[in-house]
Order: sequence, then structure tokens, then C-alpha cells
Amino acid sequence: MTAQTTNHSPSGYRLFQLGQFEFRLHIARSIILTVLGMVLVCLGLYSLGLGSQDIPPAKIFALLTGGANISPSDYAILVELRLPRLVLAIICGAMLGLSGAAMQSLTRNGLADPGLLGVREGCILVILFLTLTIPALPMALRPILGTVGGLAVAAATVAIARSTSNLRFVLIGIGISWLLSAVVAMVLVSLDSSDAQPLLLWITGSLSSATWNTVPVAFSLLVFNGILLLLASRSSEILSLGAQSAIGLGVNLRRTSIIQLVAATMLSATCVSTIGGIGFIGLIAPHMTKLVIGNNSHASVLTGSAVFGGLLLLAADTIGRVVFLPLQLPAGIILAGIGVPILLILLWKRRDEL
Repeated sequence: MTAQTTNHSPSGYRLFQLGQFEFRLHIARSIILTVLGMVLVCLGLYSLGLGSQDIPPAKIFALLTGGANISPSDYAILVELRLPRLVLAIICGAMLGLSGAAMQSLTRNGLADPGLLGVREGCILVILFLTLTIPALPMALRPILGTVGGLAVAAATVAIARSTSNLRFVLIGIGISWLLSAVVAMVLVSLDSSDAQPLLLWITGSLSSATWNTVPVAFSLLVFNGILLLLASRSSEILSLGAQSAIGLGVNLRRTSIIQLVAATMLSATCVSTIGGIGFIGLIAPHMTKLVIGNNSHASVLTGSAVFGGLLLLAADTIGRVVFLPLQLPAGIILAGIGVPILLILLWKRRDEL
């Protein structure tokens, strides 16, 4: 069964028919997103060879093609150390990009971030508690249990604010975030320095302990929540016209808001539970997407934010891992250095709205 072109609209969309199903694609945006995906793949392949021990492209190609011209030590470095780190960087970056786009759409605030609700701090607190009380807890369970903690914090924020589209919601989220940050700080201060140091490194946001164990869970949650957001993208576009207009056009406001909130929370919580408190990607990636492909299609913004999120986190991790050798800086620190200037620029551009 092949896809057939049925129509070409003046707005740049082309309709395709696949059996009984019809779908439309914006050709220019699709090309841009494809190019960005190829850039992400090329950056990933390039970063595989970089590190304290550089590995030439020929050996990477041999690994990808299943060749035998690679030593056991190089194979272990690539497959057991660098490849899971690369895969998790792309997955978690995509999670944060999607979460940021959904949160900005939900709150109708371009400065909204996945950490707005205190989700990040709630996940960190749950993982700290589990690490200190059940040290033998399997790594694969962290994303699931951390997500439960993040959802609980998000539910508490919504219950107190009683809405997701007003300033009170933002302020309550910030307040809960600071409260949980204080609790996390108290826990860390009460620990011995030898116990607190690895936890502090994880909280900062680091992929240094990435393993294959957490990849299946993280990838499954990324796909599940990404599909949910894409299915709700049309309703989200209409909702941006205003609540009254959306109701008149038949949009279920409650269902759309719940999907956006739950998916954004689960994506952010899963990422934090997996690699720690990475910041700024959820804020930056949607704006980069809108700058490159525009803001006319929420589905395109979601897809572009996921790709830009993967690019940002992979680039930040590669810089922190390679540029400062023999030291390795956490990706969260690199992103903070990039994100703070961009945040100030966004605040300046929106100074008349704040």
C-alpha cells in the first residue's frame, strides 16, 4: 500500500492518502525537520568518537556495520559507555523539549518551563528518599517512581491553583518548587560529604552514569506521551484562540488541558528521574523551533522542540565531556551557561507583557 498525493494547498500543505486514511504535511516544515534530524544523527555519530580516548570514524563504521575490525576495549567504550549516554541524551532532550512546548501551550506563556510546577524538585525528593532508604533499588524503576512523585506535585499545584491558565497557577508552582528545593537542600546538608557528592552531581544533571537499563523505560514513556500530545495538537491550536472560541468549535477544554498537563509532567519527571535536574531545554527548544519553522502548527512545534531538545542536550553533554578534559562537567552546568543569557533575552523581549 503506497501513499498517494491528492491535493496541494496554497498554504504549503500537501494532502496524502494511505488506504482509507488521509493526512497532510507541510512540505517546507517537513524538509526542515528532516534536515534537523539528520544533523542530530551526524552530531551523535561524531560525538561517539570523542573522549579521553579518541576512536577513529573507521572503527565506529565497523561497529555500525557489524564488522570485526574493532578491539574489545574500543567495543566496550562505544557500546557500554558512550552509546547509552548518547541515546539517553537524545531521549531526555526530546522529553524536555516536548514538555516545554506542551507547558507553554497549556499556560499560554512563552516563559513557562517544565520545572514550573515543582515537578523536578518532587522527582528529586522521591529519588533521594529511595536512594537513601533502598540503596539496592533497580535503576530501571527510578523513572517510574520518580514520575509518580512528579505527578503528585503537579496535582497538588493544580488543586491549589484551581486553574492552569492564570498567574496564580504560575506563582503557586514557583512557591512549591522553592519549598521542595529547600527540603532537598536540608537532606543533602544532613548527609556526609562522601554520600552527598554523587547525589549532588546527579541533581545538577549529568549523564555520566547512563546505562542501558533505563533506556527502554525512558523511550517507552517518550513515545507514549509524545503520541498523546500529537493527538491533542489540533485541539491545542484551537485552544490558543481563547476558551470561548475553542468551546464554540467543539473543543473539550478539560480533556485537552489534562492531556497536556499529564504528558508534560510525565516527560519532565521521567527525564529528571533518569539523569537529574536538567534545566532550560524546555524553555529554549520551543522558541528555537518557532524561530526556525514558525508557530502556525502546534504539531510542528512539538516535533521541532523534541529534535532541538535532543540536539541541545547532546551538544551540552559532548562539550562537558570533551572540552574540559580530564575533567567532565555535567550537562546541566553547560546548559545553565547557555540558558541564562537566552532567558534574559526572552525576558527583555517580553518586558511590556510582564
